Amino acid sequence: MSNINLIDSFQEFKEFKNIDRPTVISVLEEVFRSMIRKKYGTDENCDVIVNPDNGDLEIWRTRTVMEDGFSEDDDLEIELADAHKIDPELEVGDDFIEQITLETFGRRAILAARQTLVSKVLELEKDEIFRKYKDRVGEIVTGEVYQVWKKETLVLDDEGNELLLPKTEQIPADYYKKGDTVRAVVLKVDMMNTNPKIIISRTAPDFLQRLFELEVPEIFDGLITIKKIVREPGERAKVAVESYDDRIDPVGACVGMKGSRIHGIVRELKNENIDVINFTNNASLYIQRALSPAKITTIKLDDADKRAAVYLKPDQVSLAIGRGGHNIKLAGKLTGYEIDVYREADADDEDVDLEEFSDEIDGWIIDEFKRVGLDTAKSVLELSVEELVKRTDLEDSTVKEVLSILRAEFE
Repeated sequence: MSNINLIDSFQEFKEFKNIDRPTVISVLEEVFRSMIRKKYGTDENCDVIVNPDNGDLEIWRTRTVMEDGFSEDDDLEIELADAHKIDPELEVGDDFIEQITLETFGRRAILAARQTLVSKVLELEKDEIFRKYKDRVGEIVTGEVYQVWKKETLVLDDEGNELLLPKTEQIPADYYKKGDTVRAVVLKVDMMNTNPKIIISRTAPDFLQRLFELEVPEIFDGLITIKKIVREPGERAKVAVESYDDRIDPVGACVGMKGSRIHGIVRELKNENIDVINFTNNASLYIQRALSPAKITTIKLDDADKRAAVYLKPDQVSLAIGRGGHNIKLAGKLTGYEIDVYREADADDEDVDLEEFSDEIDGWIIDEFKRVGLDTAKSVLELSVEELVKRTDLEDSTVKEVLSILRAEFE
C-alpha cells in the first residue's frame, strides 16, 4: 500500500488531548525515522512526509545509481542493473527514488512502532498537563469529585485531568461525595514518576484572595489592593485592603450593600467569619483595627521587638481574644506584632495580678495565661477548665492545679 493512514492504524490518536498537532506530527516522524534507521542503518537519505489533515504518511528513500559491481553500500547506493528493473531510463549518478510501504518493515516492527508512538505521546501529554497547571498555580479551578478517600479527594477537571484535594487543604466543614462540584485554588504542581501531581487547596489564603477578585470588581480592576490575608480555615479570616482612589471605601466595596458581596464568599468558605480591615502604615491604628470588634483603651508598642501591649476593659478582653483565641492570633499574623492583652481593672474590683503567684505557679505557665489576655486571678477563674485548655497550650491537669491555687486566694 502506498499510504500509511495513521489515524486508522493508531486509534489512540483520537484520545490524545492537550498536545498541539505540530508536536504530534514531529513525534510521528521521529518514530518512523527510528524504524528506518533500524532497517537500513541510516535515515539521512529518507524523507518522511506527514499529512496533518488526514494522518497519511509517506516515506521516500533516495539512493545513488552506481555502475554494476561498484556499489559499496546498498543502503545508500544501487547498481545500474537493479535500478533499470524499475526505471530503464536511469543512468549512473542519477538519484533512484522509491517509496517505502508499511509492509516493508514487517508486522513486529510496526507493533513496536505503535507502542513507542503511544508511549511518547502519553509522555508529551503528561508534560503538557504539568506545564499547563504549573502556569496556573494560584488560580481557581472547578472540578467534579470522582473519588473520596480518607486522606484526600480525587477531583477531575473539565478535560478529565486528575486534581488532588488533600484533607489538610480542605475546610473542616467540607464534606464531599462523588459528583459534587468543587472550587479550589491550584496550590502546587509536582512531577512524580513522570506523572503530574496537581494539588489544589481550599484553605490557602490565595483561594480567599481569588474569591474576592471574582466578587469585587474594584479588586479585579486594581482600584483596591489586598495587602495581606490570614486565615484559620472555616473559623475566621482577616483581610487587609487599601484603595488607591480616595472616593472608594475599600472595606465597604468588599463587603457590598448589606453584605451582598461578602455573603457569597462566606458561604463558599462554610461560614468562615471574614473581617475586612482598612490597611494603614500606622502600626498602632492597624493593630486596633486588626483586633476588631474589641475596643482598645490603650496600646504600647515595642517596635524593636515587634511586640504590642494592649489594654482593654474587662468586657472587651474576650472579644479581643476571640473564640479559641483565633482573633488575637490572626491579628498578630496580620500586623506582624506579638500582641499581649491586659485587662484594665476597675477601681472597686478586688483582683490579684498573676505575677503575685510566681512563688506557687511556674513563670512559663503565667506567661501562657498572659499570652491570651489572662493576667489576673479573677480573669482566669471566670473561665471553665475546658475553655482555658482550649485557649492555652496547657494540659488539663496543669489548669486544674492553677485554678485550685487561685481559688484559695479568695476563700
